[in-house]
Amino acid sequence: MSQRNISSIKRRDFIKNSIAGLAAMPALRFGNLGMENAEKKTKVALIKTQDRKKAVKEILQLINPPSMQGKKVFLKPNFNTADPFPASTHNDTLIALIQEIKGQGATGITVGERSGPPLTQKVIEDKGILAMAKELGFDVMNFEELPEADWVHFNPPGSHWSEGFYIPKPAVKAEYLVSTCCLKTHQYGGVFTFSLKLSVGMTPKRLMRELHRSPDQRKMIAEINTGYTPRLIVMDGLEAFVDGGPSTGKKAQADVFVGGTDRIAVDAVGVAVLKELGSNDAIMSTKIFEQEQIKRAVELGLGISGPQQIDIVTPDEPSRLYSEKLKSILAQG
Repeated sequence: MSQRNISSIKRRDFIKNSIAGLAAMPALRFGNLGMENAEKKTKVALIKTQDRKKAVKEILQLINPPSMQGKKVFLKPNFNTADPFPASTHNDTLIALIQEIKGQGATGITVGERSGPPLTQKVIEDKGILAMAKELGFDVMNFEELPEADWVHFNPPGSHWSEGFYIPKPAVKAEYLVSTCCLKTHQYGGVFTFSLKLSVGMTPKRLMRELHRSPDQRKMIAEINTGYTPRLIVMDGLEAFVDGGPSTGKKAQADVFVGGTDRIAVDAVGVAVLKELGSNDAIMSTKIFEQEQIKRAVELGLGISGPQQIDIVTPDEPSRLYSEKLKSILAQG
């Protein structure tokens, strides 16, 4: 065979092998990327404590959320009613958060809420929030008093809302949004009310009839969350409603704070806490990631997709020991 033919064969082999190699490279690269996504974790802080101020400070230290320096912070609490904690955000938790946010270098803080069924203004007054605002130096926004122009309409693909939903523009456009929720069950269709369900207080009261009458209520709750993204979530679980709720219910002492930047992860850990405490059938008989609020939130890409992506971080041995119990519960799905 001539040298020319040999060279031609070598060139063909080279090209063939090169094409095969190039074809394999994207598969390898995307395969690794898929593994990276599957292994990507989010931190969830868990603190066993009875000290709210200490817990809030430790959550910020453990999570190290995006910087608040120079930002105007919008804070969404749970003021559904003025009933005592865990029905509504404990004032000591709100004070601790306000003080920490200020200490982080925020240039301003607005606490915004829409209560229901009671009038928001009455709830704010009954909880002493106006006096607190004057003392600590933050603004209070009553969503019920916002003009139509200050509401943003959302209707995401596949929405279970007949005509979409609305969220206050100040929350949607916030430079930095913080959510603080309680740990409790919800007897009127929500099953549980943590950080995902906190979004209901972002919508106009006129939409509540549709929400509460729909068999898709829990999916609709998750869908509201597509309209805004909190940078930090703090759950006060010193006490919990393990049945009943959201305003009154069967209480249990949990002595726990949970915090993170991922709503699905925080809520998943919250459900695990209720399971560990012993809750109602709606909590105990359903796997965590099969709960409709969480399942729909996963479908919408609002955070993690499974318990293996939760990295529980703790500040001390009692918290670590309790986290091991929760990890075992989370591992069951």
